[in-house]
Amino acid sequence: MRQVIGIAFAQFLGCTLWFSVNGVSVDLTDDWGLQPSDLGLLTSAVQAGFIAGTMGLAVSNLADKFKPSQIFLWASVSGAIANILFAYCAFELSHGLLYRFIIGVCLAGIYPIGMKLIVSWSPNLPGLGLGLVVGMLTLGTASPHLLSSINWSPDWRITLALVSFFAVSGGLLVQRIGEGPFGVQFVRSFRWGAVFQNFRIAQFRASACGYFGHMWELYAFWTLVPWLVAGAMPHATTKEISAWSFGVIGIGFCGALWGGLMSRIWGSGCVAFVSLAISGLLCVLYPFLIGFKWLAIVVLAIWGFFVIADSAQFSAISSKACSPELVGSALSIQNSIGFLISIGSIILLTGWIDVLGVYVVWLLVPGPLLGLFAMRSLIRGPSSGINID
Repeated sequence: MRQVIGIAFAQFLGCTLWFSVNGVSVDLTDDWGLQPSDLGLLTSAVQAGFIAGTMGLAVSNLADKFKPSQIFLWASVSGAIANILFAYCAFELSHGLLYRFIIGVCLAGIYPIGMKLIVSWSPNLPGLGLGLVVGMLTLGTASPHLLSSINWSPDWRITLALVSFFAVSGGLLVQRIGEGPFGVQFVRSFRWGAVFQNFRIAQFRASACGYFGHMWELYAFWTLVPWLVAGAMPHATTKEISAWSFGVIGIGFCGALWGGLMSRIWGSGCVAFVSLAISGLLCVLYPFLIGFKWLAIVVLAIWGFFVIADSAQFSAISSKACSPELVGSALSIQNSIGFLISIGSIILLTGWIDVLGVYVVWLLVPGPLLGLFAMRSLIRGPSSGINID
């Protein structure tokens, strides 16, 4: 577990790049004169870059052609450089979108590649190891809100510089740990498009489609968290909103870890189904609670717990179901399509906030519903993945 924890911590450091702009959104909006929809575009640019990067890694088999620790290192360093350039060389939205897109491409070499490394160190308990990785991704996503809330620096650019330092540190840590003794197989030659053969496997197909429904909800929810917190606490200061946003997103670390632990008892399929069902139910109920300040915050925290608890379990099921030599490519293509879906939900929700108000969260509901329908075979018995771990 020492290596698994080390890789998971490196994942946390690298993934601070993901939502770094959201953590300084207030100051950035003032400096650049942005609108709320512009912040959605900056988030979507990262998602678009991640999609392009993961699709390239998957279709070309590059994710399974080179040592994952090397890919992780160079992706972390490149992402850190792009983040510094965003902070100090971009002064308008068009430039910012370019740098955020590049960061997204680099994250493709961090997130799915980190999951492949985890599988190489914990082949018998992927649900637990990947749960820890996704938990660290969640903390990485939430950390910019924490840095913003403690008012540690008057300049938002210094916050982004610190995030870049974190990313490089994560890459160096993974380089030191290296690959595990299990599960790292390399393709001998490039086989363009071979990864799509995994969709012929029923269990992989069910898991991937469940993941796609989960992704319609996840990143759009994380994008909306500061806005939802501000709506629940109308008199809160900017720093208080950042602190509560960190709490709502960061509690997902506990949710992901809970999902990994429970996968050893219930199986990954059952954990994913229950978590997706609860988060989908909270999508429906939340607008009715907005008038009750503390109740709304508590429900947001519960939502933040379950919205990510299923994510690692989809990856655990998929990694066990696909061809061993294509694990990196399979996880990359699953991530790529899932994040493509998330762009649609982010743009849709941020574009309709002013029209629908808090009821905009109902636009998230189709994701969990369709995901639950797609993955229903995963909870029918041992042969369908309930005991995948």
